[in-house]
Amino acid sequence: MQLDTLKQLVRGIIETRPEEIGCDSCFEELDRFVEMKLAGKDTAAAMPLVHDHLERCPACRAEFEALLAALQKLAEAAP
Repeated sequence: MQLDTLKQLVRGIIETRPEEIGCDSCFEELDRFVEMKLAGKDTAAAMPLVHDHLERCPACRAEFEALLAALQKLAEAAP
């Protein structure tokens, strides 16, 4: 195992919180989270578990960024 991988695993263990959600739960809430973000709302305060998960999970973060970018493009193209 590489040192960087080991460091990531240790950091993940140290930063684990008892009220965390997993990828499935995050994905279920992602559309609502993105809509709130587009509306300019404080998503960290409104949906802290999703926000925290996105800070820690690169795969879910990538899904979030892709959905956000797609909806921003649609909003720009709307008459």
